[in-house]
Amino acid sequence: MTARQKKLLFRILAALVLFVILVILEKTQILPEKYNRYLFLFYLLPYVIAGYDVLRKAVLGVIHGRMLDEAFLMAIASFGAFVTGQYEEAAAVMIFYQIGEWFQGYAVGRSRKSITELMDIVPEYANLEDEEGNIEQVDPDDVEIGSILVIRPGEKIPLDGEVISGDSMVNTAALTGESVPRQVRAGDPIISGCINGEGLLRIRTTKEFDDSTVAKILELVETASEKKSRTENFITRFARVYTPAVVAAAAALFVIPGLVTGQWLVWLYRACTFLVISCPCALVISVPLAFFGGIGAASRIGVLVKGSNFLELMANVHTVVTDKTGTLTEGNFIVTDLIPAEGVSKEQLLLAAARAEGMSSHPIAKSIREELFKERPDQAEFLKTPEDTENVSGQGLIAMMEGSRICVGNDKLMQAEGISYVHAEDPAATISYVSQDGIYLGAVLIRDTVKKDAAQAVRRMKEAGVSRVIMLTGDRHQVGEAVAAEIGLDGVRSDLMPEQKVEAVETLLGDLSGRQKLAYIGDGINDAPVLTRADVGIAMGSMGSDAAIEAADIVIMDDDLMRIPAVTGIARQTVRIARQNIVIALAVKLLVLILGAIGAANMWAAVFADVGVCVICILNSMRLLMERGD
Repeated sequence: MTARQKKLLFRILAALVLFVILVILEKTQILPEKYNRYLFLFYLLPYVIAGYDVLRKAVLGVIHGRMLDEAFLMAIASFGAFVTGQYEEAAAVMIFYQIGEWFQGYAVGRSRKSITELMDIVPEYANLEDEEGNIEQVDPDDVEIGSILVIRPGEKIPLDGEVISGDSMVNTAALTGESVPRQVRAGDPIISGCINGEGLLRIRTTKEFDDSTVAKILELVETASEKKSRTENFITRFARVYTPAVVAAAAALFVIPGLVTGQWLVWLYRACTFLVISCPCALVISVPLAFFGGIGAASRIGVLVKGSNFLELMANVHTVVTDKTGTLTEGNFIVTDLIPAEGVSKEQLLLAAARAEGMSSHPIAKSIREELFKERPDQAEFLKTPEDTENVSGQGLIAMMEGSRICVGNDKLMQAEGISYVHAEDPAATISYVSQDGIYLGAVLIRDTVKKDAAQAVRRMKEAGVSRVIMLTGDRHQVGEAVAAEIGLDGVRSDLMPEQKVEAVETLLGDLSGRQKLAYIGDGINDAPVLTRADVGIAMGSMGSDAAIEAADIVIMDDDLMRIPAVTGIARQTVRIARQNIVIALAVKLLVLILGAIGAANMWAAVFADVGVCVICILNSMRLLMERGD
């Protein structure tokens, strides 16, 4: 609870105690009759204690031309109650209105806490190590790429980088919502915002602070509130029309019957009751609060939603389309078999492939190098960067190495080069054929392992309301079919170029109807166009490319597929609660408005229709704050 909330709560309690004492004194007639003439002043005291800031806001609104807000409605309605002699009800209106405001502030504070806690992940300094081993504390913003940083136990990781020495457990809870620390050692990537455990780490930075994970997260958090859902935009537009309409209706309710009957005070009281009932705060507060709570609930499980509009779209997702490598699979390729041509040794085949790949960071290149180092560690020194390389899109790599032309790729590359090769069979493997100077050397079979929770995540998506899950991959048809069968997907489209993935998504979007939406999950730079085209783009944020994270609408910070059904459940719960709030508020207000217009509802009923309904809607929205997405 903030200092402002505590101050408001103290004022409310003080006003409420005074109000209760006055009601008891008045109803039991303990108060001497001669003091009855001062009841106006007595009730004015708790009224002012509770609502002086509301009155101030109403006056400022009039001065600045913003009259038709809740503060103005409350001020006019309570003044009318005082004029008609309903002092008790006038004070009650203001006290209970402030109780509703306090509940709103508390609920928003609880919801905001889940998001603003992310601000604590910003590191205040970085320990920069110079060439002589001296350490200097500097601003993270001043650290350049390639710098060496020392992370002591208990310190925050200031920038993204790679561990070059040390072994420690890293707490990633602030970023991913995952309570179990992760072990890192030399060679492992590490992201900013995490907290180092007990070991001493030295890291080499790979990004500047403005491009680091922690900076990207803060940017997403700061802009999330700017993107409103359709429901929120509807409520905003509705309030702009609704508020002036009810003020005009209240004026008509006072003037027209007053002229006919001459009972001006009676109809003034009914008009004031009408104003209190019609105050739109229950709608204006509770619907945005529901979406804000949903975003907060998602952030607690390590999912960043860039705006409430994307949360609303996620609630209507019918089809989920996903990339394969790094999304459904680990992206950790390993060589499973070597099939050399006749007269060629496995060592010759592996060495030729490794030399062509050079120092490439491509997963297949890494797996070939790792296999070579495992088999022949002494060959590491012979690996050099090729003199010239040509990446043939969708086919493979051609490298010039010491006068030799080495080709490493799929069967399309062999056919394009006119090389006679022996077709290899393994539906679950990626097959790289290797040739040197037009002579076929053999095939390298490489497999990527499916994530252990991929099949369960797909089942949970279906349970959360997703109708079908389809995979798009640039890999061979046999590999795609094998992975799809293992995970339990509804369909797979293989051998796709990046532009063909966009075309495939366009086709799938055409199959949807009504409010049905399509979500795409990806992690690579080639996924950015598809993430942008989908109704909802979901990026794997821990190891995903910057382009994918930038293009996505929702970011899974720990690359855990189980977060997707979880955030789908949160989104559906959020929209359900927002709609419940609209129905409750409008139904109760409409009923009491009619009763108030005919004189069957007094100011107490008006207080319930306004503050009571507002509190009910706020409490309903606060259920999201308990949502864990499990």
